[in-house]
Amino acid sequence: MSDGVRDDGAIHVVGGGLAGSEAAFQLAERGHRVVLHEMRPERRTAAHQTDRLAELVCSNTFKSTEVTNAHGLLKAEMRALGCMILEAADAARVPAGSALAVDRDLFSAWVHERVHGHPNVTVARGEVSTLPSPGIVATGPLTSDALAETIRARLGVASLAFYDAIAPILSIESIDESIVFRQARWDKETMEGGAEDGGAYLNCPMDRAEYDAFIDALTTADQFTAHEFDAVPYFEGCMPAEEMARRGRESLRFGPMKPIGLTDPRTGRRPWAVVQLRREDKAGRMWNLVGFQTRLRMPEQARVFRLIPGLADAEFLRYGSIHRNSYLNAPGTLAPHLALRDAPTTMFAGQLTGVEGYTESTATGLMAAINLDRLLRGEAPVLPPPTTMLGALYRYLREADPAHFQPMNANFGLLEELADPPRDKGLKRERYAERALRELDSWRQDSGLVRSPV
Repeated sequence: MSDGVRDDGAIHVVGGGLAGSEAAFQLAERGHRVVLHEMRPERRTAAHQTDRLAELVCSNTFKSTEVTNAHGLLKAEMRALGCMILEAADAARVPAGSALAVDRDLFSAWVHERVHGHPNVTVARGEVSTLPSPGIVATGPLTSDALAETIRARLGVASLAFYDAIAPILSIESIDESIVFRQARWDKETMEGGAEDGGAYLNCPMDRAEYDAFIDALTTADQFTAHEFDAVPYFEGCMPAEEMARRGRESLRFGPMKPIGLTDPRTGRRPWAVVQLRREDKAGRMWNLVGFQTRLRMPEQARVFRLIPGLADAEFLRYGSIHRNSYLNAPGTLAPHLALRDAPTTMFAGQLTGVEGYTESTATGLMAAINLDRLLRGEAPVLPPPTTMLGALYRYLREADPAHFQPMNANFGLLEELADPPRDKGLKRERYAERALRELDSWRQDSGLVRSPV
């Protein structure tokens, strides 16, 4: 191999962010010799200010610590697996209520010193443009052009995207099915379950007055102002819904809100406009707001999109966004443990795999290290059950429809449904958390992960 990645008997981890730092540390703790490659400061990015490992760019919070919150539950599972990044976050924590917020400088300095100081880790500075084997690629949303080209050449040109154009995802439990109706356009597009399963789409019908009120709200709502490194050149596949609406009041009605091929069963007529929701998961618990990628701030998304008939009480499992983010089409190109299908010890971790958020990125680095260690010891890779937040996230990355794949953050819509779910939402999440932590513990026992690292 070249570009600093040599066949020298070491494991090479490419990328010194959260996922890469976690992976390198975990492998080193398990007795492996690790070379961690970070291109800074030889090759700068538009986002980073220092050359330290695990520098936080966009925010200083890892979100909630409460297990009745999806991010809090994921963190509890990661702590049970010995996550180093969360140990660093605890050491650098600043007051923020139930959120795990950190002093950015203290946090990155702690990780930097812990990884640099490990006797099994060598940190190499400089750009890498080859895929390591054995190794882990965790280069994040600002993957260099040279490495991105290598990945595309290996996996195919459609394997790697450069911009997220993400629409919100809603919980089925919060959608008023007395207003919305199940129908595919011209009755042609259905899921594998066919008509009996209700089809792939839910439709929110609007009359002319409702449409006009919605357009007024959408075009005057407060937008997020992107960082310079996050600026997106708008093109048709990445056009914010609010930007499209500003082109003309009828733009959305002749675009993603076109009503043709649909009949409202309540009136027997075609609506003036329709917002479609596409099924996001096999169980039909998560629904994507088709065509509504957006730069609106989160509170504005909730306010505006709840004006859509049937969505007045919508629960947002993921908010929409548009930003710079190199990511792989994981379900279409990677093995279940996020490795090359023809080279299981060349693995991927972090946002490059199609996860969103600090915690999620770190979690994939942790799991990549666990599984690469197992493979090098002659054992099969393992993944937590989908009743855990970590296992459910991995299930999404392997089972999502490759034709519509978008990055995902931790949320309760990913989890296997409870056998007898309580009606109270708070109690339901308590039950999810209890089951997840119980079954994670059983999985750790069965997988031999309770033993201390070598």
